[in-house]
Amino acid sequence: MSLKGRVAVVTGGGRGIGEAIALVLAAKGAAVAVWDLDGAGAERTAAAIREAGGTALAVAGDAAEASAVAAAAERTRVELGPVGILVNNAGTTAYQPFTSISEESWDRMIGINLKGPFLVTKELVPGMLDAGWGRIINISSSSAQTGAPSMAHYVASKGGVIGLTRALAIEYVATGVTVNHVPPGFIDTPLVRQGPVDVEAAAATMPMKRAGLPEDVAHAVAYLASEEAAYVTGQTVSVNGGRHLG
Repeated sequence: MSLKGRVAVVTGGGRGIGEAIALVLAAKGAAVAVWDLDGAGAERTAAAIREAGGTALAVAGDAAEASAVAAAAERTRVELGPVGILVNNAGTTAYQPFTSISEESWDRMIGINLKGPFLVTKELVPGMLDAGWGRIINISSSSAQTGAPSMAHYVASKGGVIGLTRALAIEYVATGVTVNHVPPGFIDTPLVRQGPVDVEAAAATMPMKRAGLPEDVAHAVAYLASEEAAYVTGQTVSVNGGRHLG
């Protein structure tokens, strides 16, 4: 399963799941543009890829802001070439009881987690359509499959990502462009560690009795990005250690 000759964009690639995805795609042969709001984080990931013998570009910018997306895409095309693989991974989370979620918090969550993938996909999909080949993989969340307390705005945003995935999969089904989503379960990342969850205690409640690793998600993404997944579109590839079946 080789991605040699392909150019991939990974948003939110500066740490956690996005970093692992960027590293695995590069190991499979893709040239990877690491987009992240944190430019230093993006550069760390890109440097790790280059040190391993791969090709990578770090791009700092806000994936939820149209002009920043356009600038990032233009730089990527100039320096790496046409983009064939897009991983919409950039996102944020928060824990708030529903009645305490402000309109500002709601708008911010939807802006980053749902508007961001819309803007980046809208920018990059025309090139894939012109080429007759493309892979779009959206990182959703198992919480949108099961529901979650004190996360209504987050769950709603990720549910929107699932809906966007299915709509685009049908719209582009005959074009050579596939669109799928990966909902991670309980994955041990810096973002999770920043939240109110006791990671070790929560991991013990999982069916596999452990938290997932970012690499677990990354290898699922690599498959969906490959030629071998050409007949897979509109699908949910859950990486959750048995937390949710379906």
